[in-house]
Amino acid sequence: MTESSKRSRGRPRAFHDKTDQNTIKSLDRALAILATLSETDSLSLSELADRANQPAATVYRVLTTFARHDIVNLNNQTQLWRIGPGAFRIGSRFLRQNNLLENCRPIMHTLMLATNETANLGVENRDQVLFVSQSETHQTIRAFFPPGTRNPMHSSGIGKALLAEFPPDRVAGIVERMGLQRFTDNTITDPNSLSEELEKTRQQGYAFDDEERTEGMRCVAAAVFDPFGNPVAGLSVSGPSFRVPRNAVPELGARVKAAANDLTHAIGGANGRH
Repeated sequence: MTESSKRSRGRPRAFHDKTDQNTIKSLDRALAILATLSETDSLSLSELADRANQPAATVYRVLTTFARHDIVNLNNQTQLWRIGPGAFRIGSRFLRQNNLLENCRPIMHTLMLATNETANLGVENRDQVLFVSQSETHQTIRAFFPPGTRNPMHSSGIGKALLAEFPPDRVAGIVERMGLQRFTDNTITDPNSLSEELEKTRQQGYAFDDEERTEGMRCVAAAVFDPFGNPVAGLSVSGPSFRVPRNAVPELGARVKAAANDLTHAIGGANGRH
């Protein structure tokens, strides 16, 4: 069997044709209703019809069809509709097949090529940043954080990007347990200064490590979110200060933030504040 014949089983030749002739309008409308219902905890039939801008009779037929498959259900006492367990079971199939590390590789490689600097992925583990993947630039002088490397969160771009999205009590616990060790003259060692830095990070959507862990090295990072809007990882670009001047940080930050958003989308995540 040829490769092309194998592909044809998964999609027809007109796969890339997105015109109306290749869509089922009734299914399209039904999925729009489901998406509208998913935006709230529950809605009455009339509320959902208004929000979806569709006739109540149409919405009711769609809901009863979905209800047969447990995708939605009706509370008979309140007469409110909500997403059902069937929708979760379908969605969980995607979550099981999704893998953060698999999805990050092409995005990190693209980011590395666009910036000509090393791209890193890290997660919080035992109150530290644990680097789990890297796309290394071919520059002679470059940042190097092999998988398994750990860094304190307060002096790391990825660490600050994650801390900025953590609840305040979680941040306070990490600071209390780990302290704010000084590594360079630029390391933030005061809790109030760290709070101000994290607020700035939240506002701009990316963190900036200005030679705070290693002299001569800078890093820009942004958080990656899971389907519940929780920060689960940080994506960063690191390089020597002479190639990452301060005036280039806003543009670099926008690139890193966009890449982090792409990774969030790839794992079915929902962006947090940004």
